[in-house]
Amino acid sequence: MNKLLLAGVASLALVSAAANAISISGEAGEKYTNVGVGFGTDTTGLAFTGNWAHSDDDGDVAGLGLGLNVPLGPLMGTVGGKALYLNPKDGDEGYAVAVGGGLSWKIGDTFTLFGDYYYSPDSLSSGVKDYQEASAGARWTILRPVTIEAGYRYIGLEGKDGNRDNDIADGPYVGVSAGF
Repeated sequence: MNKLLLAGVASLALVSAAANAISISGEAGEKYTNVGVGFGTDTTGLAFTGNWAHSDDDGDVAGLGLGLNVPLGPLMGTVGGKALYLNPKDGDEGYAVAVGGGLSWKIGDTFTLFGDYYYSPDSLSSGVKDYQEASAGARWTILRPVTIEAGYRYIGLEGKDGNRDNDIADGPYVGVSAGF
């Protein structure tokens, strides 16, 4: 049974990988930066992501994500999860397993509106009480493969055991990405 399940997941990954593109992105906010890579994030099927976010004041978060993109009329819905390494400036380094999803709405050939949210409670994390990540914004593809993005991002680590909260990101940002 386990071999059959593993073969099914591998088949889905290969089928969805055939039509997907790789994207590389960078974002900068007032007090943080975020660098990411994605595979299959704009098409139906499986999507893989990775990112590293850094704040001089509050620490670092690095993550790997797996999601399933599903068309919902004019929207693309994503459900999935992320495995995260947490290194807050004030607190213990640890991990979190966050679940969540998002929606994106492609308007014409050049504009996309998007939003997402991921959460990890105390029971799925170490070193922090909980982990939250949310973003919302717009993308403008000026000339394929270059896209400009602007939005608002929040990445928060709620401290435990007397440690303060750490907000890796909390504010507007601009970014650029290239998809191949």
